[in-house]
Amino acid sequence: MSWLQISIQSTDQDAPQLETLLDNLGAVSVTMLDAEDEPVLEPDIGTTPLWSRTVVVALFPADAHQVMIRDQLQQSGISSQAIACEILEDRDWEREWMTHFKPTRFGQRLWIVPSWAEPPEPEAINLDLDPGLAFGTGTHPTTALCLTWLDGQVLENKSLIDYGCGSGILAVAALLLGAERATATDIDPQALEATLDNAARNRVTRLSCFAPEKMPQETADILIANILANPLISLAQELASLTRPGGTIALSGILEEQADNVRSRYANWFDMNVTEVQDGWVLLSGVRRGEPA
Repeated sequence: MSWLQISIQSTDQDAPQLETLLDNLGAVSVTMLDAEDEPVLEPDIGTTPLWSRTVVVALFPADAHQVMIRDQLQQSGISSQAIACEILEDRDWEREWMTHFKPTRFGQRLWIVPSWAEPPEPEAINLDLDPGLAFGTGTHPTTALCLTWLDGQVLENKSLIDYGCGSGILAVAALLLGAERATATDIDPQALEATLDNAARNRVTRLSCFAPEKMPQETADILIANILANPLISLAQELASLTRPGGTIALSGILEEQADNVRSRYANWFDMNVTEVQDGWVLLSGVRRGEPA
C-alpha cells in the first residue's frame, strides 16, 4: 500500500507535543529527525534528547484526510510553510535496507557477510551475520576499527570478553579468528539473544553470554569494549579487573576529542598504545600492568 508522509519543521521543545498530536490524528508512526546535522552525544540515563531543530515525520495511510490533518496542525500553531506532504509508494523496506549492507573485508583475513549474500572470498574467514534486533553490522567506524584490530591480533589459545556485545559480531569474529573462548555481555537481553543466534549461525560453540551483573569474575587475555566514552571512563576499574596482567584491552565508541580523557583514565592500569582513528572515531588499546597505579 501507499502512505501519506507529513514532515514538520519543529524544535526540541515542541516536538514531543507534536508527536502526541499526530498520534491523535491517526499516524501509524512518528519519527524525529535531525534538521541540521547536529550531534547529540551520550545523553543522561532516562532522557530522550532532541536536536534544537527537529523534523517530525509522520506516516498515515494514503487515504487519510490530508486537508483535515493540515488544518489541525495549523490550528495548533504550526505555520503552513513548516508542513510538507507527499505520497510514498509502497516498497519492500527490509530489502531496501539490505541493499546497503554488503560483504566487507576488515584487515587481511576477515569478511563480514550478511546472511542473504554470498561470500566474495569463500576461502577467507567469513562471518555470516544477521544483526537481528541488535546493533552491530561492521558498517559503523567504531565497529570497523574493532574488527580490523582483532584481525591483526594473535588470538590462538586466548580468552576474550566482548563488553557491550550488541549483535555479538566482535566475540564471534574473535572465535573465528582463532580465540579459544569468548564471553559476551550486554545490558540489552535482545543483544544477548542476537549474539547467541549469530554464534550458532557461524557454528562457534565456545561462547557464553551474561548480563553484566551476572558476569563471572574471571580475567581474560583480551577485553574489547565498543560502547561510549563516558561509560568507558566510569567502568575503567571494572574493565581493568577483568583483564589479566599482561593482557590487552581495546576500547572504541570514542570521538577524537574524547580520547585523551579515556586514555588518561586507563593509564592507571594499562600501558597505552598508539591511537587508531577512522572518520573522527578512535580505538584505544593497551597492555595490562600488574596492580593499579
